[in-house]
Amino acid sequence: MSEGEPIEILLVEDNAADVRLTQEALQEGTVRNHLTVARDGVEALEILQRPGAPRPDLILLDLNLPRKDGRQVLATLKADASLKHIPVVVLTTSSAEVDILKSYQLHANCYITKPVDLEQFVNVVRSIDEFWLTVVKLPSEHA
Repeated sequence: MSEGEPIEILLVEDNAADVRLTQEALQEGTVRNHLTVARDGVEALEILQRPGAPRPDLILLDLNLPRKDGRQVLATLKADASLKHIPVVVLTTSSAEVDILKSYQLHANCYITKPVDLEQFVNVVRSIDEFWLTVVKLPSEHA
């Protein structure tokens, strides 16, 4: 990434309210970003495999998605040599130990349970913005 370019984020989320809240929280963040939204797992993989499409620097992935769930998307991403380096933050309502364990077994970079409180949800997204887009050094698209 060169200085001044926005960070590319792919949000894979089917809940319209969560999409809107995530967009608002990221707009208020400290790092310029370009957010692409996929409403299900099939659409997410189509976006990621589209020739010439910009690669996201970060993926925010819900687990409970229509057509292809987040676990299947994660497994596909991490099995693809051209995609596996992209950090994936699982951001989901599930706090089930089996989902947490499976996500890490599939090489998720972190697992966050969405808070039900709106203000806490916005704070979580801002924390993701602060940590993943400010503190962490992400690989360039050509790495």
